[in-house]
Amino acid sequence: MPGEHTMKKAPSRKKLKIVDVSEFYAEEGGGVRTYVRQKLQAGSKAGHEIVIVAPGPDNGESELLGGRIVWVKGPHMPFDPRYFVMLRKNRVREILDREKPDVVEGSSPWMGGWFVAKWKGDAVKSFIYHSDPVAVYPQTFFGNALGMDRVDRLFGLFWGYLRRISGHFDVTVTSGKWLADKLERFGLKNPQSVPFGIEKTLFSPKRRSVKVRKAILDKCGMPDDAALFIIVSRLHPEKRLGTLLKAFEIASKSRPMGLVIYGDGPQRKWLLRRIAKLRGVHFAGYTRSREEMADVMASADVFLHGSAAETYGLVVAEAICSGTPVIVPDRGGAADLGRPNYAEIYPTGSHSACAAAMLKILERDRKVLSKACVAASREKIGTMDDHFDMLFDLYASMVKNRKG
Repeated sequence: MPGEHTMKKAPSRKKLKIVDVSEFYAEEGGGVRTYVRQKLQAGSKAGHEIVIVAPGPDNGESELLGGRIVWVKGPHMPFDPRYFVMLRKNRVREILDREKPDVVEGSSPWMGGWFVAKWKGDAVKSFIYHSDPVAVYPQTFFGNALGMDRVDRLFGLFWGYLRRISGHFDVTVTSGKWLADKLERFGLKNPQSVPFGIEKTLFSPKRRSVKVRKAILDKCGMPDDAALFIIVSRLHPEKRLGTLLKAFEIASKSRPMGLVIYGDGPQRKWLLRRIAKLRGVHFAGYTRSREEMADVMASADVFLHGSAAETYGLVVAEAICSGTPVIVPDRGGAADLGRPNYAEIYPTGSHSACAAAMLKILERDRKVLSKACVAASREKIGTMDDHFDMLFDLYASMVKNRKG
């Protein structure tokens, strides 16, 4: 959040060349795609040269939003054909040698991260920790049965793996102070909090529309006086959509409600089968239109979230800035954004507690909740311009220190 990680701006900041080895960037992707495009725009605006190295269907290069994407040919990802796999280490290192960056980012702890970690160039190396693998997989599948903290301890070997890869970098960049503190406890190298932000001029309660709300409820097959919940999510096990749908099934027996779901991903077929058995659910799929997303987000009554593996929770922040109260689990970046005056927070993975939270929030005055969201938006949530200003200042300082 603004103020958690502040840096003095240099009067004349050196313009940087930053290469991001972005293993999970895809043209049809979700949060990573949004973030990369925002970075390209922010870098161009600040006068920095931003180059994205990403896997794709063929080798090549394209200009985008004032920067460049250099594609590295790779196969489709087995469970999500929108994405490609980064396998060609020598190709990536040839690109890094040619580009000669001031800063190189490893944006995953997997192959792409190791390609950067082992590269012999003299750039500042930044390990971007925008995904928490222990929370995404082990805690998603075993956390409720074994306890989240116990899963962390059981996966000590994997934390050792993360320490090893981060040890090859100069800094570990996180999107929140809570996560930087956690990574410091687990011994990762030099964690620095550079909080995310959102497009606050786009996501606003001013976009709330009775017409949009009615149109969505019509698609849900529900009357105008039904409550409207919204889920915006990648369709992946870490998002715990099963918990949310079961909660909706329970809560909707007590009062009329509709649910609209935006997103795509490997669980799409499962989701379609599941919602076919539920009354009041409309699957809207994936939309490229940020304006549509902002309109619907503001026009929904409540935002519903299941993932405890968020490192920040961009869609949660977008809901809050839209004046839409939120229901979030009690762990991860989503929980860090939630506050009792505009949210209901339930134990991670509990469909019964989530259902109770849905009914409880509908008993509260939405105007009061929305007003609290607006205050939180102003005080707690920054913009992506804020984020990239802090990130580029951090890098400029590190480059300056390295060069003496």
